[in-house]
Amino acid sequence: MKYDFDRVLDRTNTHSYKWDQAEKLFGSKDILPLWVADMDFESPPAVKEALVRRAEQGIYGYSISSESYIESIQGWFESRHDWNIPSQWISQSPGIVTTLSLAVDLFSEPGAEVILQSPVYYPFYDVIKLNGRKVADNPLVIRNGRYEMDYEQLEGLMKNGAKLLLLCSPHNPGGRVWEREELLRLGELCLQYGVTVVSDEIHCDLALPGHRHIPFASLSKEISDITLMALAPTKTFNLPGIHSSFIVASNPELKRKFEARIKTLSLHMASYFAQDAVEAAYREGGEWLDELIAYLNANIEYAVDYLAQHLPQVKPMKPEATYLLWVDCRALGLDGAGLKKLMYREAGVAFNEGSVYGSAGEGYLRINVACPRSILKEALERFCKAAGTYVK
Repeated sequence: MKYDFDRVLDRTNTHSYKWDQAEKLFGSKDILPLWVADMDFESPPAVKEALVRRAEQGIYGYSISSESYIESIQGWFESRHDWNIPSQWISQSPGIVTTLSLAVDLFSEPGAEVILQSPVYYPFYDVIKLNGRKVADNPLVIRNGRYEMDYEQLEGLMKNGAKLLLLCSPHNPGGRVWEREELLRLGELCLQYGVTVVSDEIHCDLALPGHRHIPFASLSKEISDITLMALAPTKTFNLPGIHSSFIVASNPELKRKFEARIKTLSLHMASYFAQDAVEAAYREGGEWLDELIAYLNANIEYAVDYLAQHLPQVKPMKPEATYLLWVDCRALGLDGAGLKKLMYREAGVAFNEGSVYGSAGEGYLRINVACPRSILKEALERFCKAAGTYVK
């Protein structure tokens, strides 16, 4: 491989949200953090070079969005996802969660129900509740070892008046890549009941071998016109600290409302550094991403095999996308507090405790495997050794 994903980088004392809070959050500075979803790999070299060139200009003034930047987005999604996005559909946003929150405020009424599909990335709950709306939960069901949608229960929520759905595609934490037929059935229900869809597709580029992500808005013109797509390169190229994302909306009214609120909040100015980083990633990061996906897939295979050999009582859900492993630990007989005690005090690791993704996540852990194999190996060894004392 051209890129060395086995190289261990010391991220301590770098203002790292993931690495520099171990003692504060988990009680020990020696905790191995495999929790928050950033990667312990350097971004593509082209990104670093672009940022250095930008920094060397020395004047960090107000910036504008360039045509070249927009064209890099269009080129990436056409080549990687077979989706042609007219430039007039694209608009900027500071982040995916910001997009979700603004969309809930703009496209639902106070007190209204907003649909999510649990277990799901915890800010989905926050943006609904903190905007004064109610969670309408359409729990996913496990069939053949993976999550699937419960369309009958979903239709009941829509019949009851829910008019906004937050879709997580690919799914976090379960790693599902929704198939075309699944998405079409979802889209048909939304069209039938007049439901607007906000589709968080931040993990769209991280489909694993044998799986293909399908952008929800690419299914049909009719589905596109009820959809606001929330997209970003940050998970793909390990750029979360850059704070760059964008929306895609073919419906002029949806886009106009979103842009007006972004301007009202004065969030519309282009980031000085983000554009150059994103353009470099989209134009020159393809080879890096291909090698990354191969490495992530091997890490997932390693983790699944290791758990099967050393702690077969826990059951990982093998992901179809993302670098997140969703592990059913209910056989250990521990509640959320017990799992935290096991991780932080006994094993010296930090995974994500599952109840933050909703009640359907109780008894689960989410493991971020986007790290050098040696770190993953040590974390799994620590966890399995400590968890073995709970196995009867």
